[in-house]
Amino acid sequence: MLAILGFLMILVFMALIMTGRLSAMIALIVVPVVFALIGGFGSEIGPMALEGIKSVAPTGIMILFAILFFGILIDAGVFDPIISTILKLVKGDPVKIAIGTAVLALLISLDGDGTTTYMITISAMLPLYKRIGMKPLILAGIAVSASGVMNLLPWGGPTARVMTALKLEMSDVFTPVIPSMLGGVLFVLSMAYLLGRKERKRIGIIELGFGTVARELAATAEESYLKRPKLILFNYALTIILLGSLIMELLPTTVLFMLGFAVAITVNYPKMSDQKERVANYADNALSVVSMIFAAGVFTGLLSGTGMVDAMANSMIQHIPEGMGSHFAVITAIISAPFTFFMSNDAFYYGVLPLLAKAGAAYGIDPAMIGRASLFGLPVHLLSPLVPSTYLLVGMVGEDFGELQRAFLKWACGSTLVLLIVALLLGIIPW
Repeated sequence: MLAILGFLMILVFMALIMTGRLSAMIALIVVPVVFALIGGFGSEIGPMALEGIKSVAPTGIMILFAILFFGILIDAGVFDPIISTILKLVKGDPVKIAIGTAVLALLISLDGDGTTTYMITISAMLPLYKRIGMKPLILAGIAVSASGVMNLLPWGGPTARVMTALKLEMSDVFTPVIPSMLGGVLFVLSMAYLLGRKERKRIGIIELGFGTVARELAATAEESYLKRPKLILFNYALTIILLGSLIMELLPTTVLFMLGFAVAITVNYPKMSDQKERVANYADNALSVVSMIFAAGVFTGLLSGTGMVDAMANSMIQHIPEGMGSHFAVITAIISAPFTFFMSNDAFYYGVLPLLAKAGAAYGIDPAMIGRASLFGLPVHLLSPLVPSTYLLVGMVGEDFGELQRAFLKWACGSTLVLLIVALLLGIIPW
């Protein structure tokens, strides 16, 4: 009964946000509460929702201060030289811009953190997209697609969870899937090329001469008085130190962004009136993103607290036909997409994956193979309404979450399919 209730809840939730009947934030709050009431959990809704909110609180606070930190850097003109260089290279060609976006996102994703990838990629490229007339949604889609492939890196999170849950080494899980990952990178670049061609057909190529670049760059600046050209080296150093500290995990991510923001705003805008103005300028974006994250906390809290997640997982595993046992690795790869879409990585990799590995072992399949296969749904996972960084992404480009899903869920499924096909062809997982 719980499994049926869980599947119905997810179907209703997806239908509401993808048809635009409810915003993602409202649906994340209302839908699980309604289904929890139907399931007879009325008296437990409060504690379960609060537990979910507590679990996402550090992420919400981190993203709040990350938005403010990078907002200050954008205002100060830190990314202007990058945009200027890109303008000179791409010369207003949407194809080159789209491919450049993919390359930039793929490179930045090497740190394994989707939040950092989105902030730097969007901050650097959004003014250019707006100037050329390209759709910001394409920028968001390319960024999330690149991050979805690079999320397989061991320090990205999911791979580390697989190794921990199944007690495996990096050589058992990550190293063998590198060829699949390269296939995913080629897919993302190809996708960017196709999307760029579509935009080129729609808006053409906008010729930008060398002398025009400075004027076009200036046109993207909201207020010239906010620029701090004399502090650009300091701001670059601060950014590098912060990113390095994030990678080395010197302090919790939340604390690092809080400190980074405090230093950035104090040095660049020492006057209290300027500081208040800058914070107020980003309040709207920050509020919409952070409120969405806390709403997602309600969803995950109720989904987990009611036991729907466990019931859904057990139901799917138990209903796999006996004759399909020898193909359990492929089955794991396929179901990892919807599973990680509707539940947190922790819930899937620590709760469901050990069950899948145990079931696969009954058919003589090495747990390492099941672990590798479980990673191939990650491109789809990043379009989940339960991933906080994706709300940051859509907030930065000013697009609707449901619109991003409608436009790029098919591409994410394509990326997962490429990862799987390469793995099968090269024997990374068995047929």
